[in-house]
Amino acid sequence: MFLDDTIAAISTPSGEGGIGIVRLSGKDAVRIADKVFISPKGKTLSASKSHRIIYGFIKDPSADKTVDEVLVSVMLSPNTYTREDIVEINCHGGMLPLRKVLELVIKEGARLAEPGEFTKRAFLNGRLDLSEAEAVIDLIRAKTDESRKIALEQLEGRLSEKILELREGLTRICTFVEAYIDFPEDEIEISSKKEMMESARNILMELESLLKTYDEGRFFREGLGAAIVGRPNVGKSSLLNALIQKDRAIVTEMPGTTRDIIEEYLNINGLPLRIIDTAGIRESHDMAEIEGVKRSLNAIENADIVIAVIDGSGPLKKEDFEMLGKVRDKNTIIAINKSDLISSEEQESRRSEVISRLSSYSTRIIWISGKTGEGIEELKNTIFNSSLKNWKEQREGIIVTNLRHKIAVQAAYDSLGKALNSMAADQPIEIIAIDLRDALDRLGEIVGAVTTDDILNRIFSDFCIGK
Repeated sequence: MFLDDTIAAISTPSGEGGIGIVRLSGKDAVRIADKVFISPKGKTLSASKSHRIIYGFIKDPSADKTVDEVLVSVMLSPNTYTREDIVEINCHGGMLPLRKVLELVIKEGARLAEPGEFTKRAFLNGRLDLSEAEAVIDLIRAKTDESRKIALEQLEGRLSEKILELREGLTRICTFVEAYIDFPEDEIEISSKKEMMESARNILMELESLLKTYDEGRFFREGLGAAIVGRPNVGKSSLLNALIQKDRAIVTEMPGTTRDIIEEYLNINGLPLRIIDTAGIRESHDMAEIEGVKRSLNAIENADIVIAVIDGSGPLKKEDFEMLGKVRDKNTIIAINKSDLISSEEQESRRSEVISRLSSYSTRIIWISGKTGEGIEELKNTIFNSSLKNWKEQREGIIVTNLRHKIAVQAAYDSLGKALNSMAADQPIEIIAIDLRDALDRLGEIVGAVTTDDILNRIFSDFCIGK
């Protein structure tokens, strides 16, 4: 990627809307936009002050034809998102005028931006560090208010500040150790060694605290994957519809209606729940149903939590126990559906029987009705509490939500632990220095102080074009 060229892209979603934006960034952004912009009052973009909006038209210079009526924003470096000159052409929000405007600015010298290239330039130009740049895509993809808050905190640099603080502490230790490597004739004083080890232990404890936040924090970034499973016709699709409060899945009396998995997102106390309705698990000779069962088993394997649905209106069947056997090792909630079909006289004996026979598969057994909504709120609370224990207390600290960050923190933790063990065992100081330097570099990967083109390409390839 070259930073001396000018990039352009449509920065608003596909489809119709009130406004659509074509964005340019680079040293020639204003000059290129001026070639296709006409102001009724004779104004030019190059003569405009920064952060001003000018009314006019986009014209095709080769055909002398008006393409669209626009408002153009001019933002001059360094006070811009990329720290380069930026021009945003606000068009009418249809794909045809947007594409035509984009074609014209590319024809006049801009280059089509790569996915995430605007944010990548913001990072390379020092506007954002790497963890803040990653928070941009998290903010865009946030599905609940809590997810949005966490992403915004990352974008504002809370995690970066903590990582930089830990790196500063490690740098002081590294400087101390490397000074003794440069002057081997000096002996390390016992008091200095104790102070160095105490500082390293404190940093190690901070890293451990960050690691403990990941398992729960990632759910807010990626969503908690919950698979609804069970034999055919137990009410899985009815449960999905009851949870999301709309008729998303087809519900019939005929077993095997659901042949493929259906995914929907649900907000439970700020937790984005990616809920998956699966095909009924049973033996079948129907090729479509066989494939559906295969996908159901795959969904179970990849789910963070499994909601095993049992038909409570009739006797337990062999297929129920076969299904429960497949999810025994998962984080499982058993939902006894169709409770509205059980008479009040038989409810107590029925519930005692079910609990005694199913409690070995899961201690979380909830009676629900996908038809009436009975037990649905209890089910939602159980999903949340079984995945996020004491979340509100933990939310007061900085959390790690990104797998790349977690891997880097874990590697730093391991290297620093090795360095501490080497110090305690009076190992050669050169070995200690290697592990300390590795811990420092691993933390540097999070904020981009240490990085490679492969890491950057992998991160920014997840972005949409235009951001």
